[in-house]
Amino acid sequence: MTKPARVAVAALAAAALLGGAEGFAPLGKYSALERRHWSFQPRKNPEVPTFTAPADRAWASSAIDAFILARLKKEGLRPAPRADRVTLIRRVTVDLTGLPPTPAEVDAFVRDTKPGAWERLVDRLLDDSRFGEQWGRHWLDVVRFAETDGFEYDTHRRDAWRYRDYVIHSFNADKPYDQFVREQLAGDEINPKHEEYRVASGFQRLGPLRKNAGNQEVASSRNEVLTEMTNVVGSALLGVTLGCARCHDHKFDPIRHSDYYRIQAYFAGTEEQDIPLATDAEQTVWKAKTKAVEEEVKALRAKMRGMKGEERTAMEKRIKETEAKMPEPLPALFSVKSDESKASPVHLLARGDYAKKGDRVGMRPLGVLLPDNTPELPPATAQPRTKLADWLMSADNPLPARVLANRIWQYHFGQGIVTTPNDFGRMGARPSHPELLDYLGNEIVSGGWKMKRVHKMLLMSNAYQQASNVAASTIAREKDPENKLLWRFNRRRLAAEEIRDGALAAAGLLNAKQGGPSILVPVEEDLLQLLYKPSQWAVTPDATEHNRRTVYLIYKRNFRLPFMEVFDAPDLQISCAKRDASTHAPQALELLNGDFSNRMAEAFAERLRKEGGASPGQTVRLAYRLAAGRAPNLKEERTGIEFLKNQPLREFALAMLNTNAFLYLN
Repeated sequence: MTKPARVAVAALAAAALLGGAEGFAPLGKYSALERRHWSFQPRKNPEVPTFTAPADRAWASSAIDAFILARLKKEGLRPAPRADRVTLIRRVTVDLTGLPPTPAEVDAFVRDTKPGAWERLVDRLLDDSRFGEQWGRHWLDVVRFAETDGFEYDTHRRDAWRYRDYVIHSFNADKPYDQFVREQLAGDEINPKHEEYRVASGFQRLGPLRKNAGNQEVASSRNEVLTEMTNVVGSALLGVTLGCARCHDHKFDPIRHSDYYRIQAYFAGTEEQDIPLATDAEQTVWKAKTKAVEEEVKALRAKMRGMKGEERTAMEKRIKETEAKMPEPLPALFSVKSDESKASPVHLLARGDYAKKGDRVGMRPLGVLLPDNTPELPPATAQPRTKLADWLMSADNPLPARVLANRIWQYHFGQGIVTTPNDFGRMGARPSHPELLDYLGNEIVSGGWKMKRVHKMLLMSNAYQQASNVAASTIAREKDPENKLLWRFNRRRLAAEEIRDGALAAAGLLNAKQGGPSILVPVEEDLLQLLYKPSQWAVTPDATEHNRRTVYLIYKRNFRLPFMEVFDAPDLQISCAKRDASTHAPQALELLNGDFSNRMAEAFAERLRKEGGASPGQTVRLAYRLAAGRAPNLKEERTGIEFLKNQPLREFALAMLNTNAFLYLN
């Protein structure tokens, strides 16, 4: 049987399976049982718990604390005491900015005995421009931001950094979350002449992209692009495993096979678009230079035919040298455009196979959140993604506000109220504090979707200010070994970026410049040979740029810096809802032997030499204040002094960057 015949037979079989290829898929109904799951229910307006005991009333000074305390008391548990001021300023500074506080900042907070010192600190950090760098990074994880395509070629997306800067700016400006999402889903539709909106809509191009040379299956590639656009709506924005319905009805959640493709239909007319920022004259010059290099390479390749041995090797070298003359691409906006007249017809696909088309579908949100038989929008509907954003960010949609509240909570407290932040379905975790989750979701909506307001609510709570280094009682160990009820604060290891940025800060090397094209730092030649084209990794010539914050280093899918990889940086292929925090031998090897760690140790030692004072004790005390944000205890100081009697200062500096005091946040 020929390939066209096999495809035709497969399509007929799929049509029979899915109800026929003619016409549109039926709408169907959802049972009361399917609609009962907590996450699909409207948000409730829970009553804030009250207490009679004076100590309880004092601790539960906010609604957040009241919900936490009520749950603790129900289990016979008590909250931990308040952490000391030195611990708190390091905790909140790293939490909000990703960087440690300076010794001067610690001293100022400790000395500030006036009422409201904590609130003033929180407000200052929320207004710090580094806030967007830290919290923008969390969002980049969720939307699997990368600046290359992935797969075998892993082609660079030279202008994708503009999206990263857009995210950082949005967090710093406290852009309302509903507006933030609308701009990313439909910025090009809302205002196609607005440069920031066009950059925001590059959100839809963030997924990996397969580029097959020569025999590319256009229909297959288009299907993969639409799949990426659809899946991220489920994981990042709705907090459901929408992608599980690509091949069949969801096995656990009330998400139909048809729901998946009805969401996909909103993107049917969406195409990638790079919008040149160069003038017509600049483009003309660039095209001429490019054409000249291409023609020269073509001529050299023609000459190379039939060459062998050294002659061929010499010609290959000459071709590479000629290709290196290719002018850099002109700056452009990494964006999308929408053309409903050229929209790809969206069909139900048996097992997600683009060759097995069933009924065609139009646009419609998730059926379980709609009245039964809500009609579809026709394929020619204008501004389809704007309409998807309108539904998604409606105050009545129970999911987005809950998902956002849970993400903010998770990054502050170490784990979410729902510990599966991308899965609020039946196979995900149930909320530890459902009333609190709805309360926070309601606060987000009633507060105009402003996020800094919610951050401040959480940070001002007594729950956030608890100590982490308290001994677990027998009751606590038995009833809540994972501390889901927050009877103490969760100690955590710093993320890869926080470790790298913290080391740069301690060493006095951190380049605080913000924004702009991404940086490529030097790496070992052996690692570069693993790339499809080692020439892709063109190191940024200005060495001072190599000490920029990690968020400004290039995010390449097929190549992670060893330092980032061992400390659990995500692989950028799919949405990362929560990073792992593993502990294993390669981390110690990287910290002790890695090029970056040893370079930081050299600079840190030089700083200690200049600023540490005359005595070993002064040096040890400064080292702890710079690396750990606190003074050493008596044992640590004595150990450091003894170490310096027998080892060079550089080795002491390296040891400091390997301590738990540096690597963990209490």
